[in-house]
Amino acid sequence: MSSSPGWFCCSVLLLVCLGSAAKDEHFLGQREVTFDLDQLMQVMQQPESLDLQKEEDLSELLDPKEFPIEQMMVSPPDINGRERGRPSFGPRSFGGPPMLQYPVQFPLSRPTSNNLQAICLHGDHRPRYAIRSYFPASGFGQLKRQAEAVNNAESWFDVCCKGNQTWETEVTLCCATQAWELFVETFCSADSSVKDRLYDCCKLTGSDRLNCFNRDAPNPNYGATEELPVTPIPSTISFSFDQNTCQRAQMAPYSARADRKKKEKKASTAENVDISFPPGRPSADAIESLCSHQKLRPLYHTRCLPRSGFEWLARQAKTVNRIEKGYRQCCKKKQGVLSCVDQKWSDEIDRFCLTDGLSFSCCSSQSSADRYSCFHSMSIDPHYNKTSAPEDLSLNSICDTHKIIDRRFPVGFPLKLFVRQCCPLPEEERTACSAQKLEEMSKKLCSSGGRSPPTVRQCCKLPSQETPQCVSKILMNAVNKATNVLRQKQRKKCPLS
Repeated sequence: MSSSPGWFCCSVLLLVCLGSAAKDEHFLGQREVTFDLDQLMQVMQQPESLDLQKEEDLSELLDPKEFPIEQMMVSPPDINGRERGRPSFGPRSFGGPPMLQYPVQFPLSRPTSNNLQAICLHGDHRPRYAIRSYFPASGFGQLKRQAEAVNNAESWFDVCCKGNQTWETEVTLCCATQAWELFVETFCSADSSVKDRLYDCCKLTGSDRLNCFNRDAPNPNYGATEELPVTPIPSTISFSFDQNTCQRAQMAPYSARADRKKKEKKASTAENVDISFPPGRPSADAIESLCSHQKLRPLYHTRCLPRSGFEWLARQAKTVNRIEKGYRQCCKKKQGVLSCVDQKWSDEIDRFCLTDGLSFSCCSSQSSADRYSCFHSMSIDPHYNKTSAPEDLSLNSICDTHKIIDRRFPVGFPLKLFVRQCCPLPEEERTACSAQKLEEMSKKLCSSGGRSPPTVRQCCKLPSQETPQCVSKILMNAVNKATNVLRQKQRKKCPLS
């Protein structure tokens, strides 16, 4: 079947003539159109074989102004039917691109301290997408990938928000940030693996890519956009969060796959937090061990902490130190010790929550009684029992204290024999070795006459079977003093181990 400009012009001529001849008053907006009949006849007389070889210009005959095409701005409706998003242009009769019928709130914005609370609070009032029922069976590939990425990220946010009650805001934020950056990485990886138009932000790398996603987010504050709670959709990609990842001076985000492996390697060797916080609330049952074994509980110095990233740990360490200082003052009293230590404890807990805000979960309780109960229940040693049993001292302790003994508590005879021959042995063999070497050393000291120290000479006046026990007491006295010095040095430690 063939066509020609001539036939087209005849059809136009017929329609124009009918329009011009109409006299009905209902044909409003029509008017007479003039044309050159000779020119039309010339076009019709062209050879038919040239119909497909020559393009005719009819602009002089048909003025575009006579047939206007209207355009209008179409804003995509969101899930609740409200207009949102950037405007796009399209013919009014077509109703806009088909993709606007399946809106997806993509991408998500970067978690911050300002929107973290909303991320957790409104998680069940932001959209999730059932891919198979929401979209048609075919097409819409990129929208489906965006919807799946949003489902994954919201599911990972739930993991962070439902984390351990001991998490600080910094740790929860670190978890959410790691989840968000994994959301960016996995989406761009999936989007680039198919022959489709690549999402613009995925064309960038590193921080530029992350910033681009953050700028494009339609709901940067993570506000609630659904009136009714949505049905959670499990993630298609597993997400695991290691808290040690955040316990560094800079909680650097995961940006690229190679970068992530490098930082995971660093995280495995990162220093771990070693602090007994919070201390339990004093009680009548715990007051004895609280006071009698206070020197066995550690204090913490904060100069060892990095300059940034560990402010929360410094606040905990300082709170423990102030509580222990208050305990020391109260335990010196003869009456009202329990009420004194309890007041010191509650005052410092209130002070901690005042400076720490709501980052520590127990501080969010409005009632002071509930707040105190929460802190007490979170304590790893609420009754002060873990540090109440001092280690048993024996001659084996010389292996750890002989340098302090020689420097500060000399016994008048060398300890090298014990250290050189007994300390390298397994712990279960040291006792027998120490007893044997002590007996040999006692005989040697007593046979040396006046060259022995006065304390040893007193032991030599005893019967021979009692001499080793007497020398052992001299040694154990020095070991006890050296051990107390060692404990004092170890008591104040760095909360990072």
